[in-house]
Amino acid sequence: MTTPQMTHWERMRAALRGEAVDRVPISLWRHWPPYDETAEGLAAVTLLWQQTYDFDLVKLTPTGTYGIEDWGGRTVYHSADHGMRTIVRYGVTDTNDWPRLERLDVHKGFLGEQLAAVRLVADGLQGSVPLLQTIFSPLTTARKLAGDRIFTDLRLHPEEFKAGLQIIAETHARFAVESVRAGADGIFFATQGDSYRLLSEAEYREFGEPYDRIILDAVRPEAEIIMIHAHGLDIMFDLVAAYPADAINWHDRITPPSLREARQRFAGMLVGGIDEWHTLLHGPAEAIRAEIQDAIAQTDGRRFMVGPGCVVPINTSPLHLRAARQSVE
Repeated sequence: MTTPQMTHWERMRAALRGEAVDRVPISLWRHWPPYDETAEGLAAVTLLWQQTYDFDLVKLTPTGTYGIEDWGGRTVYHSADHGMRTIVRYGVTDTNDWPRLERLDVHKGFLGEQLAAVRLVADGLQGSVPLLQTIFSPLTTARKLAGDRIFTDLRLHPEEFKAGLQIIAETHARFAVESVRAGADGIFFATQGDSYRLLSEAEYREFGEPYDRIILDAVRPEAEIIMIHAHGLDIMFDLVAAYPADAINWHDRITPPSLREARQRFAGMLVGGIDEWHTLLHGPAEAIRAEIQDAIAQTDGRRFMVGPGCVVPINTSPLHLRAARQSVE
């Protein structure tokens, strides 16, 4: 029996519950230099992206460094395929800077600009499709604020470092809640430290998980959708899969677990199936379709949304993007 055609919301809610869908949902996302330097610019390109490809979920993708600018970090954009900005000045340069971080007013500065972008995009979408705001984990933000010195600080000066993590977590918890109140339907929570290549599991449970949960617990009562993004290789999948979340996204094409394996380890919706830096970028269209069909086969098309492992390269051909979108029809 054929499932009647669904709206984006109907399709997403059914997929999140593991129910039958008329087709598997799909979403792709990318960075937007230099438009992401203003709320108006980011909103305009985000809405045009959605109008062009008609995805089932919109992930607002501000600059990957928006969370450090109000604490003194400075960045510039040099031409790069991933669209990320380069950090040219750290906001934390001494161990004693951590407990002195300001408790920010999230309605002002760079954070306030991102809330304005949420309002503009939500107004443009008019509730037609779920909208998620990107929130970075406190440990991710700390590394962007100070660089790799965090690995020394967490091991040699843990109390000072934890004081900074607490301030970051409380600030971004307020920002996450205000993002939902501004019109987002939830958050895309990006963790870039939950990798065995960076930390032991014991270290992440001490310096990552408690501060992640400050944000997730604060926003959970108000967010319809929380998606975890576990970034990098050799991730602590089971650790973050236990977070209070509805969906999880990771680089399933280049690091374990596979989608098939993850079905047994996470009860919510899996998001992935596309290798954005190989298959999607280089094609051809037949390879993109084959990869997506393989992902659907691994999951039986239930509790699954087609998505990239991380941001799509900004120079990806529109023909390849359309091929991905059409592959689920």
